[in-house]
Amino acid sequence: MPSVYITSVIPKECTETLQSKGFDVQVNQQNRDLTKKELMDVFSKYDAVITLMTNKIDRDVLSAASKKLKIIANYAVGYDNIDMSFAVRKNITVCNTPGAASESVAEHTFLLIFACAKKVIEADKFVRLGKYQRWDPMAFLSNQIWGKTIGIVGLGKIGTFVAQIAFGGLRMKILYFDILQSEDFELLTEARYCSVDELLKEADIVTLHVPLTEKTHHLISKKELKMMKNTAILINTARGPIVNQEDLIWALKNKEIASAGLDVFEHEPEIPHELTLLDNVVLTPHIASATVETRISMAKISAQNIIDVFEGKEPFGLVKLPPLPRH
Repeated sequence: MPSVYITSVIPKECTETLQSKGFDVQVNQQNRDLTKKELMDVFSKYDAVITLMTNKIDRDVLSAASKKLKIIANYAVGYDNIDMSFAVRKNITVCNTPGAASESVAEHTFLLIFACAKKVIEADKFVRLGKYQRWDPMAFLSNQIWGKTIGIVGLGKIGTFVAQIAFGGLRMKILYFDILQSEDFELLTEARYCSVDELLKEADIVTLHVPLTEKTHHLISKKELKMMKNTAILINTARGPIVNQEDLIWALKNKEIASAGLDVFEHEPEIPHELTLLDNVVLTPHIASATVETRISMAKISAQNIIDVFEGKEPFGLVKLPPLPRH
């Protein structure tokens, strides 16, 4: 009977699916992440491990893996928490949950857009503090979102859903950048493909939907923030290190941009106190994918990835590294 360890409590659909196929499943019931030493112990004992994006699966952890460990099923769309090249050397299959969170992250992106543009947090505090004494025609004025220009950096499934909401629901003009241009997408949304620099200069709202890689680390720093309009909004629901956090704080304090909506942070869960004091930023605790539907879907995909590996099938969430360049 193959053994599976899940590093955190996740929806029961995962355990139920695995147990129905004869797997012995153990779950970390503690409300905390496992330490590195604990992860190494788990990897030395189990046939499969379901990890969270907060579990850092580095060379030390992978080196501790026994020869019977066949798969790491990452309970996330990303997999930047895993040393992929070393996992390949160890002949360990790595899977993720592609596409499971696309709709929910797109929804959360617009939650942040509206919260920033409409000054929702400030207005809410105003009411709770008893300051609402009369209707003031000049209070909390904001620019409407309808018809504005949104710049989408990264046109995966999430970026595509964001564009569909923007175009179909708000008649926004769409600029986008991705590794590949998509003519079909352009026909459906009247979008325009452009460079990141052009996008930053022209967009009223810039939203990030790229994976975290060496190339996208600090993709947005002081230079890029200076390119943006001082009325622009920056949204990050992707990965924290894509934005240079210190530079963003500088830009917000100096009104280089109007506001930012952040669901992810450069060194999360640590958040600079200085960032929390700013009234032109909206902060949420990495919950863009936190819908019941998404979490259940991720649980089912993670379980099926493991089942497929042990049945000799290619799993749906198989992470494939690009081929190494030839010299």
